[in-house]
Amino acid sequence: MEFDDGTKDIIGAYYEVYNVVGSGFLEKVYENAMKVEFSSLGIGFGSQVPIEVCYKSKVVGDYVADFIVGNVVVEIKAKSNLNGVDEAQLLNYLRGTGKRVGLIFNFGGAKPEFKRLVFG
Repeated sequence: MEFDDGTKDIIGAYYEVYNVVGSGFLEKVYENAMKVEFSSLGIGFGSQVPIEVCYKSKVVGDYVADFIVGNVVVEIKAKSNLNGVDEAQLLNYLRGTGKRVGLIFNFGGAKPEFKRLVFG
């Protein structure tokens, strides 16, 4: 599966971390490993990026995205399976940032699992 929206290298970094670290750790371990992998690949990123939700020009809420890599929002999970709640969370992050593409990487299952979502 190849994408031309900047996600190919990000997905490659996910598989590298999954293959080396494996499953069973807390999300923070995978976030830190992804930082190391992004840096080693020369991929620029922001981590724990605040996202404000506005209503009539007033901030009414906020979220924190695990990563923003270029124009892609990346969320890290460590659970048995991804579900609709995870997808809804990422779609809210996309709406809040104005970005179109997001990835959810799950490190908690017996095999690698990720979702690529496009908003709009």
